[in-house]
Order: sequence, then C-alpha cells, then structure tokens
Amino acid sequence: MDNAKMILNKDYVVAPVDKRIYGSFIEHLGRAVYGGIYEPGHPSADKFGFRQDVSEMIRELQVPIVRYPGGNFVSGYNWEDGVGPVDKRPRRTELAWATVETNEIGTNEFVTWAKEVGTEVMMAVNLGTRGVDAARNLIEYCNLTQGTYWSDLRKSHGYSQPHNIKTWCLGNEMDGPWQIGTKTAEEYGRLACETAKVMKMVDPTIELVACGSSGSGMPTFAQWEATVLEHTYEHVDYISLHTYYGNQDNDTANYLAKTMDMDAFIKSVVATCDYVKAKKRSKKKINLSFDEWNVWFHSNEADKKIDRWSIAPPQLEDIYNFEDALLVGGMLITLLKNADRVKMACLAQLVNVIAPIMTENGGSAWKQTIYYPYLHTSVFGRGTVLNTIMKAPKFDTKDFTDVSAIDATAVINDNNDEITVFAVNRHMENNISLDVELNGFGQFEVIEHIVLEHNDVKATNTKENPNNVVPNNNGNATLEDGSIKASLKNLSWNVIRLKKVK
Repeated sequence: MDNAKMILNKDYVVAPVDKRIYGSFIEHLGRAVYGGIYEPGHPSADKFGFRQDVSEMIRELQVPIVRYPGGNFVSGYNWEDGVGPVDKRPRRTELAWATVETNEIGTNEFVTWAKEVGTEVMMAVNLGTRGVDAARNLIEYCNLTQGTYWSDLRKSHGYSQPHNIKTWCLGNEMDGPWQIGTKTAEEYGRLACETAKVMKMVDPTIELVACGSSGSGMPTFAQWEATVLEHTYEHVDYISLHTYYGNQDNDTANYLAKTMDMDAFIKSVVATCDYVKAKKRSKKKINLSFDEWNVWFHSNEADKKIDRWSIAPPQLEDIYNFEDALLVGGMLITLLKNADRVKMACLAQLVNVIAPIMTENGGSAWKQTIYYPYLHTSVFGRGTVLNTIMKAPKFDTKDFTDVSAIDATAVINDNNDEITVFAVNRHMENNISLDVELNGFGQFEVIEHIVLEHNDVKATNTKENPNNVVPNNNGNATLEDGSIKASLKNLSWNVIRLKKVK
C-alpha cells in the first residue's frame, strides 16, 4: 500500500469559509423550474405549487444562496413579465435556449420558494438587451419598503415586505458570442460601472458581482477581467468565474486531475484582480464568485434533438456517474483551498439541469451521485479552512504532471469543536494509507469516516435504482498518538470527522 502524509496546525489557516461557497443555481432553463422545483399538479406540491420532495432534498443540502434567473436566460429577460397576476403574464420566445417562457414563476414566487427551502437569492440583472434603468427599477421593486412607484407596485402584487436581496450579478457571460447582447470588455465595463453606481444609490447595502470571462479558454481571458475591473473596481465586490469539465476522452485519470486546471484558473483571476488593485493604488480587495461550476457533457448529443419553442423540455439533463462525483468532490476541495479569495460559488445547477437532484414529471425525485460530496462539504465544511501540507504519491496524465494521488483539505469548526478532513484518492489502482498529523488542537476523537466508493466508475443512480451509488460509514480512520490513520480506497471520496474530547 502507498503512503501519504498530511500535516495540520491549528495556527496555520487559509481563511474562514463564507457559507455562500456552497451556493447553487436555478435558471429558467429546461426543467429546472417547471417540473423541477415547481409542479402544481404533483402529489407533493404545496399550496404554491412547489414540489416538497425536491424541497426536502434541497433543505438537506443546506444551500445558503441560489443564483437566479440565469444564466444565458437573463440576457433577454424582462423582469416585469414575471410579476403581477399570473393570468396576465405574457408568454415569450426565450432566445437563449430556443423555448417558450410562460412566466408563471417570476421574482416574487422565486423569493417565496427560497424562503421555504431556507436559502438566500443571488439575483442577476439583464445587461444584454437592457441596462441601468431596468436594474434600478428591479432593485427598487425588491428592496425598498414603500412610498415609491416600484415598491408600491410590489405591495399591490401581495408582497407587503421588501425582499431585501443583498447579492446581485451584473449580467451573465457578456463576453460570450452566444450571449444575447454580447459586449466588448470596454462596452460591458462601462455599462456595469454605471449600473453598479445606480443600484447602490437605491440600496447601498448590496454586494455586486461583475462578469469575468465565460471561461479560462476564452481568447480575451484575462484581458477581459483587467479591462472590466479598471472600469468597475470601486463599485463592485466580486468578479465571476465559470467552468465546466467533461470526460469526453474517457480518460478517468486525466479527468480527475482537472481540479488542477480549476486551481490555476482561480489563481490567474486573483492575480489579475491584484494587478488592477496595484494599478489603481487601491486599498480595496476584489474577491471571487465562482458562480457556475460543475460537470457538463453527458447531455450534449441529446440536447441537439430538442424541439424548438417547446415549454420546459428536458435540456442539459446530465446523468452523473461515480467518477463525476469524485471530480465534483475534488472541485469542492479546490474551492475550499482558495477560501481566502473565493467567497461565493454556485454548483450549476440544482434540479434536473446539470444537477444533483433529478425528478420525473408527476413522479419521483432522486439524488444523483454528485449530490453526496456537495452534501458533505456543505454540512460539515463550515468553519475555517486549515492550511494543509501534503506529501503523497504523484503521477502524470495526458494533460497534467505531478498529480497528487490524494487531493485533500481540512476545516475546523470551533463552534461545535469539530475538524473534518475531505479527501479524494484519485489513484486508479492503489489504496493509500493516509497519516494526518494534528498539531496544537488538543484532544480529539474520530466520530465518523464516510466513504463514497464503487467498483464501476460509470455507475449511476436512476429512478429505478436511486441507491446504487451512496456513501457508507465503513471507513477505518482512527486517532493514534495525535495522528489520524486511515486507509483510503483507490478512487474514493472520504470524509473523516473528528470531535473534541470534553
């Protein structure tokens, strides 16, 4: 058996975890809304039409914030279409995904749902076909109490109290040629700056996210970030990152190493932010909102066959397998390792559309394989990220060199006196003996070693077999002489939980 060693010291930390790093995303796309969170005729639907079987799974995840309503959708969206009497709302051609949007669900209904599942809203404004005026009106509608046209209109729609949405995205992927209203960095930077100024005039307590590149492979990356921030630096709080990975080459070892690309992406954007900070002689620090990330490739061929101008078709319905769960676990570890600058992140998306939760219209809901690492980190990964020193076997893949067989981090939660180690063994063949040296923590004991494992990397969960890939508590971690000793099975996700001895 190969050996790995991890060193933790109570005084050596990365940063406190902003709980919003465990956020998610609901876009008016496919069956995310209609047939996902909302299905009035479903046996589990509440009085608002929201599926309670889905809501229960979301509450279990403890999702702190959900981005809405897009995504590509928002760049052609008139928010006014989604408020007021439902029977008076227009049906619109939705150009981003070539469907028909009924507008049955809009801002108020989504806020109602968010409160029901215990999450906050990260609202996006349309900077594709619209701009400053529509954004100003929307934030007035959402956040002012009364006494103005838009706040009183909200009250007339049955919502007497303001929604107090505190996190806002200034558009979506505005560098993408696929985006409605694509802009150059100069065009977007100017518009985002003026929109930010006006929105903060209406509500100075909000935080704003400027659009970064749609991905690190964009030809304008990272000049886009630099130009946008030169315009917006003193008016925004975050810049966004988006990335999706796939295993199109069916090369599991190379696929699981793609977290190294994600880490490099984060560090490049941090460097760009700090370059603009230096250039402006500013004391302000811009942090990162990784507000779209996930695996996305399984549904690409099926999506080409979707009929245009249908309502809530099954778009982007990736069926995730076991190796996808391992990569998602590694991506969550990567976000935690960068918690000093990544303060928000959104697993894209939450239900049906490249999602951890799948539903059948009129039928059951089940948890995909990626649900479990998301669940574990969200629930047990609250606190402060510890700076980890890792020595583990390394290997090379097609695209990466010196890939550590063990990808791991640890979080200490002083509120409940717990330490949690998250670790992926991404070695294709070898179990690895992990020794975690604990320095300066006092007396702890192992209370649980959760393992997600399967002998088939392509194994999935389905409606017929929803428990094919599920975690177990059969891990063998122990604590001996101030060190955790554990055997990590090849290709496994591990959560080792420690509790302070009173």
